[in-house]
Amino acid sequence: MIVYRHADPRFPFLWEDDEQPPARWHGHGEGPVQYLADTPDGAWAEFLRHEGITQESELVNVRRALWAIEAPDELRPEAPGVDEGVLVGGLGAYEECREEARRLRKRGTQALRSPSAALLPGSAGGWKVEGGLQRAAERDGFVFAVFGTRPDFVGWMATFAGRPPSDLLARVRHLL
Repeated sequence: MIVYRHADPRFPFLWEDDEQPPARWHGHGEGPVQYLADTPDGAWAEFLRHEGITQESELVNVRRALWAIEAPDELRPEAPGVDEGVLVGGLGAYEECREEARRLRKRGTQALRSPSAALLPGSAGGWKVEGGLQRAAERDGFVFAVFGTRPDFVGWMATFAGRPPSDLLARVRHLL
């Protein structure tokens, strides 16, 4: 499985310790948790959402690495057992997600797969070439939270100091 992640280009593409700031699927000291997306747009959307970037003019200063990461085929992400409104909710939904992640980790789950909270429904469609560059069919984006360090993941830096396309801003579920 190939997944995507944005990162500060000065640092590795995965976390290796529990100093990771809390996020949707882990609280303080519960890391590392690797947050990955099924598409490059999904990874960029996560960045835009969490940085509060809503205007095209704000993209000018973005310089992030985008990584394509190969996860082992044996990794079998599970679906979290909470309502979709919680899965795509704002900061107020994080504690319920963290509780679900704790429950899953306690029973030995290595990873979970959830609808993207950052991408609006149908916004992960990508592109195709058919008489020129055309939008591909709409599809929903997904994110993966992988628990623990993962030295078995192999990454390729697709972009060293890039930024997302401005048309993505309209497809992001912003944290406002």
